[in-house]
Parts: sequence; structure tokens; C-alpha cells
Amino acid sequence: MHLTGTEADARDIYQEAFLKAYRHIGNFRFECSFYTWIYRIVTNLCLDHLRKRQTRREDPQTVTDMSGREVDVLERVSDDRAGANPERDLMRRELGAKITQALGRLTPRERMVFELKHYQGLRLRTIGEMLNTTEETAKNTLFRATQKLRSALAPMK
Repeated sequence: MHLTGTEADARDIYQEAFLKAYRHIGNFRFECSFYTWIYRIVTNLCLDHLRKRQTRREDPQTVTDMSGREVDVLERVSDDRAGANPERDLMRRELGAKITQALGRLTPRERMVFELKHYQGLRLRTIGEMLNTTEETAKNTLFRATQKLRSALAPMK
């Protein structure tokens, strides 16, 4: 859901991934773990989705919830801590919007590698296997993504 931005798209990819795995279970060659194989399927579907969305120029910050209403993703994240204040909330929203915007400037592959590494906590070797590439290529892609994010977020210092 973090990659797709909407619950509906995440569910579609979830269903499509398991259908694809079910249909192609006979092609599983035990050269890697089942976890890596299924993750690769999901990763490829997410990459396809991101590429399609990039050409459609959808606004990833606005999603449609289950009742059909459009909701700003950043407004759904509440700050229920006792010390929360409007200024801090505004700063958090601005930061979130800038990070989302910076992530949107990455290529789908760069974003996938960055999020798999930093949000999912996967190792570069596993990411390389999932993307059907080498660990070194995943490392270089992560480096490029990190550099792009740093330069995009540098004015915030």
C-alpha cells in the first residue's frame, strides 16, 4: 500500500500477485526462496503500476477511501501525542508533502529499490534477486535514488 498510495490499488496488486503465483507455481525452480519469488512477482506488479500511473500523471497524495470519498493521505495520519501542536503538525505535513514529491521524481525502479531497502528493511542482495539483477546494480540504483532525494530535499536544511 505504501508503494501504490491507495488501498484499492494495493488490493488489486495483492490479488493479481497471488493469482499469478498460483498460475505459475509450476515454474518455480527452487533457485531462490519462495519468499523471494513471490516478492519478485509483487515487485514487478508494483513497478508496472507505478509506470502506468506515471504516464497517467495521477496525484499520489489524494486517494479514494472505501466509501468513495477523496482523502488527502497526509491528513489521514493523525498526531495524537499529548504534545502535538498546530505548528508541528503543519511542519510535519509540509515535510511529508516534500518527501512524497521527491519520491515521485525517482524512476519507478529507483523508488522500488529505495522503499524495499528503507521501508521494508530488505538486503540489497534480496532486492537484486527480486528485481532479477545483481546486488551491485541494486546498490548503484539505491545510491542514485539517495542522491536524487538528497538534492531534492537539501533546500529544507
